[in-house]
Amino acid sequence: MISNLITSLGQYWLMLGQAVSKPEKTRMYWNETMRQMVDIGIGSLVIVALISIFMGAVTAVQFSYQLSGQTIPRYFIGYIVRDITIIEMAPTITCLVLAGKVGSNMAAEIGGMRQKEHIDAMEIMGVNTAAFLIMPKLIAAMIVIPLLVFMAAFIGIGGGYIASVPTGHISSEEYIQGLRAFFDPKNVTMMLVKALTFSFILTTISCYQGYHVKGGSIELGKASTQAVVLSDIFILLSDYLIAVLLTA
Repeated sequence: MISNLITSLGQYWLMLGQAVSKPEKTRMYWNETMRQMVDIGIGSLVIVALISIFMGAVTAVQFSYQLSGQTIPRYFIGYIVRDITIIEMAPTITCLVLAGKVGSNMAAEIGGMRQKEHIDAMEIMGVNTAAFLIMPKLIAAMIVIPLLVFMAAFIGIGGGYIASVPTGHISSEEYIQGLRAFFDPKNVTMMLVKALTFSFILTTISCYQGYHVKGGSIELGKASTQAVVLSDIFILLSDYLIAVLLTA
């Protein structure tokens, strides 16, 4: 088991080293990066928006329930929804979902090319397949996913407003007061750091699983599943480490 882990880590770092090498034809990489940005960004807008609005709504409703009978000011609902959405919900939950949607798709796409020997044919022609297949996906993910995270934070805060103000839990003025209270720009920086880190993790792990898949359709399915599971595990682990480092 330990030897397999060391072998996998070595293959992972070797793949990354090949992926970040200088491209032969920049235009081909540009076109592929644009395609990946559309697939990742536009293709994930609906699911990210739906998850975000309900995250904000549930957070507002549950915190309003916790405040029942307490002496804590009601505007704290807006304050808590803002901070928990920015710090944790938007980057972490969004990227966990994208690991399942985007990550599994990347693993299946590259794994299918490996099984059909497209990658072998490209390597015979002298193409750096790791760079051509992985780098555009990595660049696109690290540009688009942070944008999706920022959108998720905005929609999540709006979801908290929709769930708490029209239902009478809190007035609009109190909610906005809570959004403005105790704001720390460091939280936005933490959200950006998490989004970039999680983007790198879910993209590279998913691409690794597809790039090194062996066998038939069953193995490809296992590789896609393993890509999601490993991405989620390392996203949660890095989430903890970033929280410890940036809040110390």
